[in-house]
Amino acid sequence: MNAPERCFALIPAAGSGSRMGAELPKQYLEIAGAPMLQHAVRALCAHPKIEQVFVVLADDDAHFASYDWTPFDAKLRRLYCGGATRAESVLNGLRAIDPVSQPEDWVLVHDAARPCLAQAHLDALISELSKDEVGGLLAVPVADTLKRADASARVIATEPRENLWQAQTPQMFRHGLLLRALETLGTDTPTDEARAIEHLGLKPKLVVCDATNLKVTFPQDLQLAELILGGRKE
Repeated sequence: MNAPERCFALIPAAGSGSRMGAELPKQYLEIAGAPMLQHAVRALCAHPKIEQVFVVLADDDAHFASYDWTPFDAKLRRLYCGGATRAESVLNGLRAIDPVSQPEDWVLVHDAARPCLAQAHLDALISELSKDEVGGLLAVPVADTLKRADASARVIATEPRENLWQAQTPQMFRHGLLLRALETLGTDTPTDEARAIEHLGLKPKLVVCDATNLKVTFPQDLQLAELILGGRKE
């Protein structure tokens, strides 16, 4: 009998977050008394079905070690193998965890800049995808009217929003499949893992989430994330 499939989490955290305009890399900006990255780590480490959480850091990262990570020692592992892009960091991370993860094990790739991930989000993702042949991702149906603009920020078209979704993370795929997808992309650099899977001709499943699982991109997002975390009792 084959061993049951396991779940691992991978957080690419080697970026600089230049759009924030801060001196610190975005993942280390403080929200609710802790660096943003720590909130993501806490959520993933707390889930009983996730066996280990790997954080992919830049090889010259000088910030991670200055924070207290001891509450997560049972599950947290650091990998100093970050790349120039998100896709490269994820690929390097997948290769680095080969000794502990089998091709059929699940890997949940999560943004370091999504600090408001909730246990209910993870429950829904893992439950819905655990028997899926492809895997998938958390996402939110687009509710707002979408405008396409020109280089001068003038509207040139209104785009239909039917069947459009805003992709979130975690994105959950089998280790072997995701590794193969990223290795076959060549010069194409996807902004998320689902795009790499789509490149193989597969169709990732969308799992409904909500807007509280926001990605912190601009300075004003920090305050919104703090409000969400402050109002949560989990």
